[in-house]
Order: sequence, then structure tokens, then C-alpha cells
Amino acid sequence: GGDGRGVAARGDAADGDAGRVRDEQSVVRRGGDRGWPRRVRGGERGGAERGADGAADAAGGDDRGDVVQPVDRGDREGPPVSRGGRAGRVDGSSDRLGRDTLPDAESAQGAGGVGPAAQADRELYKAAVARLLGEVENLEIVEGSAEDVELDAENGVRGVVARIAGESVVIGCRAAVITTGTFLRGRCYVGHDSYEAGRHTRDGGTEPPSNGLAFTLESRLGLPLARLKTGTPPRLDGRTIDWDRCVAQPSETPFAFSHGASLSEERRLVTCYRTNTNEGTHDIVRAHASTLAAPSTTGIGPRYCPSIFKKVERFSDRSSHAVWLEPEGLETDLVYPNGLSGAFPAEVQERIVRSIVGLESATIVQPGYDVEYDFVDPTSLGHDLAVRRAEGLYLAGQICGTTGYEEAAALGCVAGANAGLHALGKPRFVLGRDEAYVGVLVDDLVTRGTQEPYRMFTSRAEFRLHLRADNADLRLTQRAHEHGLVDDVAATRARDRARDVELSLDRMRALRLPVVDWYSRLDFAPDTDAGHSRSAHKSAAEIMAMPGADLRLVDDAVADLGKPRLDVPAAVADTVAARCKYDPYLARQRQELQVYQRNAHLYIPPDVDYDAAVLPALSNEERDKLQAHRPKTFADAAQISGITPASLVYLYNHVVSRDKKAKLAAQ
Repeated sequence: GGDGRGVAARGDAADGDAGRVRDEQSVVRRGGDRGWPRRVRGGERGGAERGADGAADAAGGDDRGDVVQPVDRGDREGPPVSRGGRAGRVDGSSDRLGRDTLPDAESAQGAGGVGPAAQADRELYKAAVARLLGEVENLEIVEGSAEDVELDAENGVRGVVARIAGESVVIGCRAAVITTGTFLRGRCYVGHDSYEAGRHTRDGGTEPPSNGLAFTLESRLGLPLARLKTGTPPRLDGRTIDWDRCVAQPSETPFAFSHGASLSEERRLVTCYRTNTNEGTHDIVRAHASTLAAPSTTGIGPRYCPSIFKKVERFSDRSSHAVWLEPEGLETDLVYPNGLSGAFPAEVQERIVRSIVGLESATIVQPGYDVEYDFVDPTSLGHDLAVRRAEGLYLAGQICGTTGYEEAAALGCVAGANAGLHALGKPRFVLGRDEAYVGVLVDDLVTRGTQEPYRMFTSRAEFRLHLRADNADLRLTQRAHEHGLVDDVAATRARDRARDVELSLDRMRALRLPVVDWYSRLDFAPDTDAGHSRSAHKSAAEIMAMPGADLRLVDDAVADLGKPRLDVPAAVADTVAARCKYDPYLARQRQELQVYQRNAHLYIPPDVDYDAAVLPALSNEERDKLQAHRPKTFADAAQISGITPASLVYLYNHVVSRDKKAKLAAQ
């Protein structure tokens, strides 16, 4: 494989300052020489930096945790064969840095909004990835620079052109995956200085971009390429930070992304901290806007993790923005100031940093920078992420227009699986929008395309109450097993868990008791004097659907009433509780979606006002795009990237209601 310019499973490079980014999966990257498998050959630059992160050392988070768990739905406890993804599994075994985030299902978000997140020690994560790769049977890792793809007369993949130990060689293959991250004709910016590079290295150097691959994709295959931008903040010396003036952000509930996985008994936690920018910080940013190069001010960067310049420009009414201080490891003093990306000159970055509480004396170890790079219009791909104009060629990661390691990991699983299936002459592996967020992600990209770095949100899915983190294995393991991506042990484990869920739900639905009895024993229930008669009954499942209901409390109430306990196995308790709460809403959601789909070709009046005062539930992104495109029908609106299914239904209901009011007024 190659680091950044190549063909093989490489992760994406510098992402925005989101702090929720992680590694792609079992990635192959160039870098240090710590304990790599003996099967690495070549490598004039010292071995593959497997598992290294270009940005923050974190996985999951709001919305993205639901992408990491499907990545990890490969084998969880069996032998480390090359199946499924690894990002979540490795994170579960690594030491953590103090921002494990697994909100309780009874939080304001509910189980359907839970976004598990974790941070891991950078070096330990790399070592864990290297160890896993070293145990994979039949895997040979070739260290070198992947320069190009060799195609036959019909544009079918014949091999990968690589430079190994100073020599150009062709590695023959029938399928290849290109995951160039930010390296495709990459150019970095610090102030007005710019230079060809895919990213900076930890020792202060840079790594060269991939220009040959860009020529092949654009000129030989005729694929449409465009430019995107992202950035990474400066790295700080933690010894120069006044931690006492910052607000501690301890871990929430410790967890593992994998069902059934155990956490290390020796795992150590390091607390992250929060501070904030202020008006003084914003004044410095505004005063030095002219020191930024054009791509850093007008380039199309990540909408949802913008640079500090974009934050100050876009949210001029805000007096402060959060800055999360995230240690990069247990044995290093490097700190990642999540929220401060910006490619100002180094001296300006220092002024910005030192204007913030707790960072008045902070030392910048490595300045932040922006990187601009090519990506391929993803509508050129099929749902298997195959390039339509080149048989056996697949794309994954930021080359498809996404931002973030979680999205890259998901695409890497789909592209990697299909490349392997293609080489074996087997049917392709495609996930639907109703099966996984991965399916939503791929479908959005290949059918709608994107003009800005695409980030996954749960709101992009039609059935997000069904696509939860707790049931990812139940939804996907069997599908993966059908295509040889997980072994029989993992498939059996998932089937057993699915059986336990259904048996538990059957028991809860069958157990019906008088409402007054339930309410007399449950603190979250309404007052028993609400007029309920003894003839009114509810099942345990219906009681669990009530706000504030807790499975343990319901089980205790059943026992108090002299009935056998529900006996819900701990391994399925979260899924059983979520099913009780969400099944009624899912039924209604399906009905609403069916009504909308039957009327998708209904015209949208040209005078519809998309202002927040009229349609408050629309996001700023949706409002901007609807105002700019002014779609004529709902079918047209559905083709606009970033317009969610829920918002289409919301807009449809608004238009129908408006028409009814107009007709009544006319009468």
C-alpha cells in the first residue's frame, strides 16, 4: 500500500477540527518502525505507520458513532481474520484519553440519538493496529509509494504501479481501492505560503502529493474532479497550559464499540479540558484575515467543523466558541486544541492561542495548516463504490467527497469488500438506506453527489430510529456473513442475540397488568388518581414506552406484583428497551414517508418562504440550499445533497397545510 497517494487501505489525512475523527479501519500508512509485522517488505522510509491519525485521535461522536459501530460489525472475538472493520475494536482495547462518551438511553436524545465516542492513545492505537495486521492470514503488506494504476485496453485494472526501495514495480491485481485522502494533488497552506504536500508529518516535514493518480483519473478515465479543503489546528505543549483555568471534561460511561467486547482492566483515563475563545480572540482573527491565502477563506471546507476564521465570520453574534483540549497520548505532552483550526501565519496562530483563557503561555509545537485536494465526483461510482469507467477500480474515503475518519472507515469497508468479491467473481455487497447509515452515506454520495465535504448525520436517514448503535450487529452481521465478511461464530452470536431480543419482547407484550397497579409502583408513572379503572390494562412493553421508563424499574415492579421477572438478558437490554420505545414511532414514520413518496411529484409553490420564522425545523444548510435551488417539485428537492428525508416530509406537510388554509380563506 502507500501512504496517501496510493492504492491500498490508507486512511484520510488531516480532517477539520471536529475532534470526533478517528482512523479508517485497519489502515496501512508510512511512518515509524515500532514492531511492525515481519511480512512488510520494501519501505525505504521505515515501515508503515499503521493506525496513525492525521487529525484528532477519536472515533465516533454525534451522529458518527452510528457509523463506527457498523464498521465494527465484523468478527469481534474470533481470530483476527481480514474481515469487517477494525476502528471500533481497536479503540475498545486501547487506553483512553478521557472523553469516552456513551450517553444514557434515557438522556434527552434517547437511544436513537446516542452517538458513542472514544479517544485513544495515538501510539497505543498504532501498535494495536499493527498487531492485528500482523495476525491476519495471507496478508502481505508492501511498503512503498503507490504511484498509479495500470489499466488494460478496456480500462480494466491490471495492477498498481508502486515505487519500492527506489525502484518502480507493478503489483499485479484484478481489483484495487484508491484511498488518497488529502493527497490527490494536495497543496498545503500556512498564511500565504503554499506548497505541494498531502499532509505534515509529526517531525515537522511534509509528505508529497499524488499527482500521477490525479492524471490517470481525470485524463485517462475522464472522471470529473473538483477541489475541497480541510484543516488541522496547531499542536500545543501541554506543559505550558494552565489546566487549572480550564474546565475538566471527564469520561462518561466507559464502553466498547463491540457488543460483548471487554475493556482492559489496566485502561487509564486522562481527562480532557475545555476552554473558550473570546472577543479578543475574534478581534485578532478579523484583524489578520488578510494573512490567509484564498483557499483558506473561500475554499469549500467542512461546513460542520469550520476553521476559527469561518466561525468568527459566520457567527458574528457569538462572543465565544468552545475549544476542547485533547491530550494526544499517555506518554506525550502534545495537546490537540479541537476548535482552533486555521492556516494563519505561525506568529498569528500564537497570538490567537495566547488570547484564550488557560493558554496565555502556551507553546505551539507544530502550527496548524490547511490542505486543498482533489476529489472525484461520487456520482461516477456505483453503490458498490466501483468506478463505472474502470472495471475493478474502487474509491473510498475523502476522494469520494467525505470528511472524517468514520465516513472513510465505512466507505473503506464497502469498497474493500467489493474489491475482494470482484476479484473472486462473486456478487457485490450493497447496503440499502433502510439497513445501515453506511447505506445512507453511499446512496447520498452516488446519487446526489456533493459540492462540500460530506458529513454523516443521523437526520439524513429515513429510519434513524431503526438505525441505532445498539442493533447494528442485528442489522448487518447476517448480511456480512452472506458475503463472507464475518465467520460462522460471529453470525451465530448475532442470531442468538436477535432471538433473545424477540423472546424478551414477546414476554413483555404478553404480560398485561392493571394500569393502577403499574402506576402505584413506578416513580415515572402518572398519579394513580388520574381516573384509571381496574379494567384498564397495559403490557410491560407499553409501560416501557413511557417517558422516563427504565427496564430495571419495570422488572422490579413486575416482581413486586407477584409475577415472574421479565428475565431480559443484559446483553440485549438496551435493544429491548429501544424497541419498546421506538416501534410505535417507526410505524407512524413509515406511514408519513409512504404518503410523501406517493406525492413526491407534487409542485412546490415558487413563493414558499424558507425563512426560519416560517420553517424553523429546517437546518441552516437546508434553508440555504432550498433558497438557492428553488426546486419545482419535492422529487427535485430530494435530489439536493443535504436535504434530509425528515425535512422533505416536514416541507410537504407545510405546503399541504398552506394550500388547505388558502382554499378555506377563498371560500
